[in-house]
Amino acid sequence: MANLTPPLAPGRSQQLPGLLEVLEARRVVGRHLSRTPLYAYPGLSALVGAEVWVKHENHQPIGAFKVRGGVNLLSQLSVDEKAAGVVTASTGNHGLSIAWAARAFAVGATICVPEGANPAKINAIVGLGAEVVAYGADFDEAREHAEKLAAERGSRYVHPGNEPALIAGVATETLEILEDQPGIDAIVVPVGGGSGAAGACIVAKAIRPSIQVIAVQSSAAPAAYKSWCARALVEDQMATFAEGLATRTAFDLPQRVLWGLLDDFVLVSDEELRVAVRAMIEHTRNLVEPAGAASLAAAVRLGGRLSGRRVALICTGGNISSAQLRDILDH
Repeated sequence: MANLTPPLAPGRSQQLPGLLEVLEARRVVGRHLSRTPLYAYPGLSALVGAEVWVKHENHQPIGAFKVRGGVNLLSQLSVDEKAAGVVTASTGNHGLSIAWAARAFAVGATICVPEGANPAKINAIVGLGAEVVAYGADFDEAREHAEKLAAERGSRYVHPGNEPALIAGVATETLEILEDQPGIDAIVVPVGGGSGAAGACIVAKAIRPSIQVIAVQSSAAPAAYKSWCARALVEDQMATFAEGLATRTAFDLPQRVLWGLLDDFVLVSDEELRVAVRAMIEHTRNLVEPAGAASLAAAVRLGGRLSGRRVALICTGGNISSAQLRDILDH
């Protein structure tokens, strides 16, 4: 199984993770987290026109896939880094990931979030013992503040996407998918920063290059999509209500993987996300956040292109707020 990840541009110090790093991450992740289920749902299969399987990362202890990356990254910190603590920025799920892993490894953690962030996620971060700093109107303003705060404190800044250990950690979800259902033909992955889609590409293309990996983002926050199309990092609007997809700028490291290995990238509207949340709740009997339902929205939009195929939809998270749920069900 070859490592098919593309090379970094000259002068970059970070190395893109490959399948070997993902296999190493699985040993770490497996000591702290249980496997999540992969279930087939006839109702979703009928809706998409394909054999649909859902990877339930909403069953993680924080309700989202990102905890895999947090565990893998914090396990690799030096003694000095652990003593100095970590600082990161998040709209919610990445922050939950770092907070959960920080508690597991006895590391101090500060999470910078945009003002007005999802209260359910913020309360959960606080409950895990991390410090929460609300700053800025959106994720990127919070991220810039986190970088400054980490420098002032001498803490380890954890970038939400440009971290090889994060990508290798979240890629373990795709290993589990292909172990449970080796005949999967396509994997559909929601994208905010892109670590999940990058991880899926690394694993799927190393194990069986014919597997299609398809990314999805909201058309109201398409920076990652436009960066993938342009093969260059771009900024764009960030108007989606799905905070898990809400990034104004694309991230370099995940994009370099996607440029080399991703098969397709789909944009869906926020209204399509609302419809997908309702469908996921109805057919899977799980609470699903808008970003977690994006893979279903993309599969429905792709329609006949997936006909007759075996498709894995990654449900990245279930951390929907009560206000979001009421709004979606009232539409």
